[in-house]
Amino acid sequence: MKKLLLLTLTMMSMHTLVAQDVLSPELLWKLGRVTPLGISKDGKNVIYKVSTPSVEENKSSSKTYSVPVIGGPATEIKDTKEILKDKNISPGGKYTVYNEEVKIDKVLGKDFYPELDKTTAQIYNGLDYRHWDTWNEGKFNHVFYKENKEGATGIDILAGENFDSPQKPFGGDEDYIWSPDGKSILYVCKKKAGTQYAISTNTDIYEYNLATGKTTNRTEGNVGYDTNPAFSPSGDLTWLQMKRDGYEADKNDIIVHFKGININLTAGWDGTVDNFFWSPDGKKVYFVAPVGGTKQLFEVNFPGLTKIAVQVKQITDGDFDVADIIGFSGTNAIVTRTDMNHAAEIFSYDVTKKTWKQLTTVNKATYDKLALPKFVKRLVTTTDGKKMTVWVILPPNFNASKKYPTLLFCQGGPQSPLTQSYSFRWNFSLMASQGYIIVAPNRRGMQGHGVEWNEKISGDWGGQVMDDYLSAIDDVAKESYVDKNRLGCVGASYGGYSVFYLAGIHNNRFKTFIAHDGVFNTQSMFGTTEEVFFNNWDFGGAYWEKDNQKAQLSYTKFNPINFVDKWNTPILIIQGGIDFRVPIGQSQEAFQAAQLRGIKSRLLYFPDENHWVLKPQNAQVWQREFYKWLKETL
Repeated sequence: MKKLLLLTLTMMSMHTLVAQDVLSPELLWKLGRVTPLGISKDGKNVIYKVSTPSVEENKSSSKTYSVPVIGGPATEIKDTKEILKDKNISPGGKYTVYNEEVKIDKVLGKDFYPELDKTTAQIYNGLDYRHWDTWNEGKFNHVFYKENKEGATGIDILAGENFDSPQKPFGGDEDYIWSPDGKSILYVCKKKAGTQYAISTNTDIYEYNLATGKTTNRTEGNVGYDTNPAFSPSGDLTWLQMKRDGYEADKNDIIVHFKGININLTAGWDGTVDNFFWSPDGKKVYFVAPVGGTKQLFEVNFPGLTKIAVQVKQITDGDFDVADIIGFSGTNAIVTRTDMNHAAEIFSYDVTKKTWKQLTTVNKATYDKLALPKFVKRLVTTTDGKKMTVWVILPPNFNASKKYPTLLFCQGGPQSPLTQSYSFRWNFSLMASQGYIIVAPNRRGMQGHGVEWNEKISGDWGGQVMDDYLSAIDDVAKESYVDKNRLGCVGASYGGYSVFYLAGIHNNRFKTFIAHDGVFNTQSMFGTTEEVFFNNWDFGGAYWEKDNQKAQLSYTKFNPINFVDKWNTPILIIQGGIDFRVPIGQSQEAFQAAQLRGIKSRLLYFPDENHWVLKPQNAQVWQREFYKWLKETL
């Protein structure tokens, strides 16, 4: 009896070990999330924060650490005030710059009728009445500064203006900086309101002089995005610039204002910049950019006004993403790095020796216990003869003699790159660990394959890109280990649009679909989304422009609603209730169509989530329903 019990317990223990040897949704949400805070004042340590979500408490907690830039054990620290340089304190230490939200416009019913203090009315005279996940209540982010002495009062440098700086919804204190002499504050702002705000991407960099109170537009000649202001070691204003108004995915270039002239360092380079950092000697600018299904570190020399040619060089290479440049320590660039199997950690890269050193190992103990998937880069020939990069992610302990269910992943954006990033929702490592092969094509519209490839998707949402998707899945499906009778298709945002569109044209390739916050009806999308400039550009215009052939394609041939009569496949539809980018009506229309056509379908609705799913328990429901649906239908 005792031997039988021992054997049973041993088998249970072995089963537990086997059950835990691959990544699970629960384990994914126990991983630490690394956020770099900067390099210490003495240049000897990297300071970073680790946030850990708690599903039970439905929130995250964080701790702050310091690790030597030459490598070594991490030390928890309680206060960074004396360790990190505060960018918001002026040179010389006299002032601090900060931001606060201030009420400017009358919007609420009680703003107009104070005696009706229980009214919930909201009154608008233009667009921008809501943005991302928040209704406009007449409040705006403003930049302030004040003297660093007791009792000092802050001065609002945008006093009375109904504009935002930092930019909403994602801007932070990176949107404002001190000039090197501490005499002025530079800030990013789109000085447009209402309908003009909603149809434009024209942010500029403004300079406010503390002594005179005068504001100067430093980028007035450019009509697209001007962002990420910084100064070179010699005091030259540098920023990122997109040229065309209304095009949020335009080529992003590095501009340096040098001796009265704007020098575009990346004008002749066929790519787009994510973020940049000056070398300590001011001779080079290092930057991160997507390339070939990854994100890598590049350098470009700064010639000033000499006749020396500008040269852009890629200086890292591999199946990983360099995400952010934190700063420099000697010849070492301190960066964050990810790949499809590993969340972000901090690394040091010697730009002279071309060598890597991992500085943080927050999740190493967890990953060391797991059998991880394998990701393979594959080149697929498209219908127009191009070579397309496709990531194929194989399950842990992959056995080529077996057959695996396979998912086509459709990336959002539509111009966002598909690289070696690590998502806590659309996690390829997790998907593969549940026994699925993932096919993730760098289809038309993605950055990292030249400007022409990136721009090809605008006005052509249902054209060549759909052939790219099908070319990818058809090519991989030729492999003996792919179960051709168990193909699925999943995606979010533009990826959700892709799912809805492919559901009408896939010719029985797929057995199941999952669409999250996807565009289902391009006409109602144009009428309800908040950043109208996006649809103006990517749809080619408004649906009422009957003589605009490009626009009409978007509302007829490339509109998924026109192919619902051909839907014949189960579909899971997921929607956030406060997603104003792709509003709830898109998923409601799709679910209603599927139900009325008698197609097996399910609506997973999150009333308090936006375009993403951010709350830990909601994230767990998302993961469980995602894989539950696949088990039911694939």
